[in-house]
Amino acid sequence: MVADVKTRKVKTRDVKLAVCEYDETGDPSAPTVVLVHGYPDTQAVWEPVARLLAERFHVVTYDVRGAGASGRPRRTRAYAMEHLADDLRTVIDAVSPDRPVHLVGHDWGSVQCWGAVTGDALGGRVASFTSVSGPCIEHFGQWVRDRLRRPTPRRLAELAGQFARSWYLVFGAVPGVPQLFWRFGGTRLFPVLVERTEGLTREPAPTFRKDALYGMKLYRANAVRFLRPGDRCRTTVPVQVVAPTKDAFVSPHQSRDLAPYVDRYWRRELPAGHWGAVCTRPDVLAGWITEFARYIEGAPQPAALAAAEMAGAAR
Repeated sequence: MVADVKTRKVKTRDVKLAVCEYDETGDPSAPTVVLVHGYPDTQAVWEPVARLLAERFHVVTYDVRGAGASGRPRRTRAYAMEHLADDLRTVIDAVSPDRPVHLVGHDWGSVQCWGAVTGDALGGRVASFTSVSGPCIEHFGQWVRDRLRRPTPRRLAELAGQFARSWYLVFGAVPGVPQLFWRFGGTRLFPVLVERTEGLTREPAPTFRKDALYGMKLYRANAVRFLRPGDRCRTTVPVQVVAPTKDAFVSPHQSRDLAPYVDRYWRRELPAGHWGAVCTRPDVLAGWITEFARYIEGAPQPAALAAAEMAGAAR
């Protein structure tokens, strides 16, 4: 059965966001799952996962500011975390005004969700958060500093592995370079790089070049957060991390040290690349999201989920 997909625009303070709602259940009491995409994607990247989840949930995706059919502010500071959190809050209030949602983010979608759930922007509006290949900027900065302060061979190896994956951050930080890359051949080269590194063939969105150019503002607008103490960014929202072990951009090691920042924390590894969990293993990811959301809603905890719960989380 194909889920019934409804589209609409949701107006925030400064942009209109393109929103899709998948509702196969027809049950107005079904919990809502909100899926937030990363860079340089659009909400279309979530379609395989969304259609599977729609068998049990009211599923929502949206193009973040600067991407797809949503508005594209010109000023870099319009892409700062507080604006992204305001967008997310506006979407949640529009699609599930009377009930907290289950939040899922991939790549920069996960990064911005971390920024929202560790602040007060979404107070009481999120029942659970599943993070895929996108760390909290402050937590990641603390992870790096901890390894530099107390270096051991293992910690230095982990750090070297992440730095090797972070070449794109240096690329994005050099003024003018990202614009030149995307304007002169980058849109053709990027799908080739993804295919070579992940064995994944992806068809870029029609808006891909604009998505890539405007999305770079996310990095510049939020880079300073890397220097903030990680322990100031805690959350009481139950968190599940899905760590792809073949991720070419985010080391799976950094998600092992999140217990001090969350009340309850589950971690699962998936043998896949950066986009693999979303694009090539949507059945696995949708199953894990479903297990987690149903448990938070009051169902018994499956044995596999119980085994993934990390000890030592803050209480």
